Amino acid sequence: MTQSLTIRRPDDWHLHLRDGAMLAAVLPETARHFARAIIMPNLVPPVVTGAQAAAYRGRILAALPEGMTFEPLMTLYLTEQTDPDDLAAAHARGLITSVKLYPAGATTNSASGVKDFDKVRPVLERMAEIGCPLCVHGEVTDREIDIFDREAVFIDRVLDPIRRATPGLRVIMEHITTKDGVDYVASHSEGLGATITVQHLMFDRNDMLVGGMRPHYYCLPILKRRQHREALVAAATSGDARYFLGTDSAPHPTHAKEAECCAAGCFTAPIALSCLAHVFEEAGALDKLEGFTSLHGPAFYGLPVNADTITLSKLDPLDIPKTLPVGEHTVTVFDPGFPLHWRVTG
Repeated sequence: MTQSLTIRRPDDWHLHLRDGAMLAAVLPETARHFARAIIMPNLVPPVVTGAQAAAYRGRILAALPEGMTFEPLMTLYLTEQTDPDDLAAAHARGLITSVKLYPAGATTNSASGVKDFDKVRPVLERMAEIGCPLCVHGEVTDREIDIFDREAVFIDRVLDPIRRATPGLRVIMEHITTKDGVDYVASHSEGLGATITVQHLMFDRNDMLVGGMRPHYYCLPILKRRQHREALVAAATSGDARYFLGTDSAPHPTHAKEAECCAAGCFTAPIALSCLAHVFEEAGALDKLEGFTSLHGPAFYGLPVNADTITLSKLDPLDIPKTLPVGEHTVTVFDPGFPLHWRVTG
């Protein structure tokens, strides 16, 4: 039985760091284990220009504790007013790695997102020309569409038409949550990848709802049925390079999570690798963990694999902190509700 595993240092291809005091509190939890991360741009106001991306990157690096190494890979927030020339210039300078599409109202701080997809087609065409990937939050926001069906409807109504109209555009379906998403990626061999989160690999909607609502499991896209989780685990542990890790670690103050109308997001960064090792071991696929966390993402983005390594060891149960201090508040760490034995030891 495997008790120790050494892999290339991982990357996180979907991460929320926020800003200010929250940024300072949560950044070390990612930088401790991950070399790089795609940084989400849904601040208030959002990061929509190259200059704003440069400023945000500067704030991230200024908050990085001395002795830690970490590379933030910046994104622009796509709006109906996005300037293709500004985007192309930022990409050419290496300032941004990708662009993020939020349908308006889909998730936290997405009010500035896209309502009319025809209005962003010129930007998408320019992105295809210059090789800039599009990260997609794949849900429709129509009130008449059930929240558990919004990913499947998005694929049919929005994503597939976009990809057909812009065939050279490289697309990452972020945080896929359904068998529909898995199957759509599996049916396309070129230019399409998908990230999968920790929580969607570990839990289904019963875990969130049965016996009482667990707000720290509430995220968007929402947890789905068991058969969808099983499809995600099968994809992540398959060795298929089209699937890779994007934690979507999304910190909120504890009082905003434990509220009458709670915020959406799971703060998984401190224990993401411990959780993933647990999932992959249960699936009999520890040999596929390095691909999912460390190899497939760089391959899709055309970036080098990290040269350094980390070691995970199976030991006594991990002591998971319940919260981290953030100024006068706290942020609650994702808790799987059972012992985790895998931890980063080197």
